[in-house]
Amino acid sequence: MSVRELDTPTVTALVEDATAAPSMHNAQPWRFRFLRGDSAFQMYADLGRAMPHADPTTRALHLGCAAALFNLRVAAAHAGWATAAELLPDPANPLLLASVRLTSPALSGKGPEADLVPLYPAIRRRHTSRHPFTDEEIPGPLKDALRAAALLEGARLVFPDAWHVRTLLDLVHDAEGRDALDTAASEELRHWTRVGPAAETATDGIPGYAFGPRKRFGRAPVRDFAARLPVPGRESAVFENAPRLAVLGTTGDRPRDWLLAGQAMERVLLQATLDGLATSLTSQALEWPELRWTVRDPRSAMAFIQMVLRLGYGPAGPGTPRRPVHEVLDIE
Repeated sequence: MSVRELDTPTVTALVEDATAAPSMHNAQPWRFRFLRGDSAFQMYADLGRAMPHADPTTRALHLGCAAALFNLRVAAAHAGWATAAELLPDPANPLLLASVRLTSPALSGKGPEADLVPLYPAIRRRHTSRHPFTDEEIPGPLKDALRAAALLEGARLVFPDAWHVRTLLDLVHDAEGRDALDTAASEELRHWTRVGPAAETATDGIPGYAFGPRKRFGRAPVRDFAARLPVPGRESAVFENAPRLAVLGTTGDRPRDWLLAGQAMERVLLQATLDGLATSLTSQALEWPELRWTVRDPRSAMAFIQMVLRLGYGPAGPGTPRRPVHEVLDIE
């Protein structure tokens, strides 16, 4: 079968896998177009799902879209297709974030995309966990594998030492306080929160069943989407005081760097999931420009922190809703 014979169900399935990616507040700010004549996917930013207050530069939007791009590459490799991805292919159209061309109907098993195939089962298993993790240490070989995963996508992953972790937790606490006092931040968060009957029919946002327990004690950096909203049946729990954190960074801080970081982030998350780790993302301190620059370790060569990850052993968390593929995919 030639690449040009890719049928509609296959195209739809590939995009469905792509959209299992994480995004800020599960806004799913992406659109896909499949060009039959070129055997290529195009991925666009959906600015209607941007967050002007928390993400005024659309940095986080780019990270989420790039995570979906990485899932698309993994899904295509799993289906046996070799691909060629290009970031920001049209300087005149910054909303066109990437193109992915299918270059052959089968992988040889030795190509640059062949190592993506083992990650495929983790696409559906990866969920953000807002539950407590145990105090069990992450073994060194697993950390090495996660560092290597980030490097493969052009980013760096660093596991900070104890003093840096304490600094990160203080910055998250500071950001939480700022958010609580900022009306615009609170309204934006509520816009993406789904509670009560709305949670059962939601196709985006964070539903009440994914909030996790309310934090009774502990310093784990878990965003409380409930805020002051009552959530019937929601329990409280003790979280870890010394969470296992990692910071993902790049040498630059432009849209291309954000797209590299988002792919690296998703590769790390998928690898961590395969390795039996629960994961969540922590961006509160990165949403305030005056705090973001203090997130990095001044002794580190990493120039710009793009995401803080919480890793450990614990419940994986439930899946969150996804928009129907027909809402995000056009086929031409």
